[in-house]
Amino acid sequence: MKWFTLLLLLGAGAASAACPDYFNVEMRELNNAQRHNLCQLTEGKVVLVVNTASYCGYSGQFRDLEKLYQSYKDKGLIILGFPSNDFWQEAGNETKTAEVCRRDYGVTFPMFNRVAVSGSDAVPLFKGLAAAADGDEPNWNFHKYLVGRDGKLIASYGANQNPADDPLKLQITRALGL
Repeated sequence: MKWFTLLLLLGAGAASAACPDYFNVEMRELNNAQRHNLCQLTEGKVVLVVNTASYCGYSGQFRDLEKLYQSYKDKGLIILGFPSNDFWQEAGNETKTAEVCRRDYGVTFPMFNRVAVSGSDAVPLFKGLAAAADGDEPNWNFHKYLVGRDGKLIASYGANQNPADDPLKLQITRALGL
């Protein structure tokens, strides 16, 4: 019995080893009380983290992000959206943000509560991603971080990188092994 317990503990440690510290946080869903541990949510998946804003000129990327999610979610891709008002283009309340994402753009990938994504007020998730990207923090809405199944950052993309286009789409398919 002791060996079985030891094997379970070792297995749990191995699984969590692929989870970077910045994913080892709980985040609350957008306009909802449900919370998710990002390590558990992203375990074994290719992850695309995006800071979003409802009233940004790039908000049309919600459609392309959703299309990517629908195309590759069964192959191991998860997209995590984080509304932010760091660049003054997010709704003042979560209900309005949720309406824009879900009703106007049909978003079904996980969206979380509004957070700070840049500067000293950035949440640990975005501080960690920026550090992994050699200081490349979001300087506008729809900045994207692509993280591999092993928990390592693959690439960081600015706002004008459309998620439906290469090189991002090509990096996603490679990370998925397609």
